[in-house]
Amino acid sequence: MKLSPRTPDEAQEEEIRDLLEERAKRLRDLEQNEANREEAVHLVAEFPLGEERYALPLEALRAALPLRMVTPVPLSAPHVIGVLRFQGQVLAALSLASLLGGHGWRQDPAVLLVLDRGDKELCAVDCEAIPRPIGLPVGAVEAARARSEGPILEVLFSPQPGQQQLVHLIDPPRLFARGGTGARNGR
Repeated sequence: MKLSPRTPDEAQEEEIRDLLEERAKRLRDLEQNEANREEAVHLVAEFPLGEERYALPLEALRAALPLRMVTPVPLSAPHVIGVLRFQGQVLAALSLASLLGGHGWRQDPAVLLVLDRGDKELCAVDCEAIPRPIGLPVGAVEAARARSEGPILEVLFSPQPGQQQLVHLIDPPRLFARGGTGARNGR
């Protein structure tokens, strides 16, 4: 086999081919990373409750109001804070900590979250602070829903690579279907 020296054109063509192959590989990697980042998400309103993180589905949330708008109701159930007027309706203001089974707040609640209970009726629940919107991967939410029969879905997700976070997603229809017994996870 006789080796012949490459012409400048052949060397340049090989260099261009290598460069194009490298660019194609980078583009495939970039598309794969973007596809992973653009996974479908379930938008929720996340807030602290004691030492844990809780969330409500964003589609259930109607408003965030100051707690001072509540009128106490004497001799009401322990989970009832009082009543308030919202858009011409009188709504029950409920203690979320009590509904979830006795969790305590780290600080006094300052906000009421008006939400749809899942039956087209509205109510308000207390909260320490105005929630922040985050996206939970739909796959993680569905896996948590399959594992739980109660109103709290424990969703474990990765907000950033290498980091795991647990959010307790409240399912309002399941929570209010129990009648406000205060039992956690349907127990």
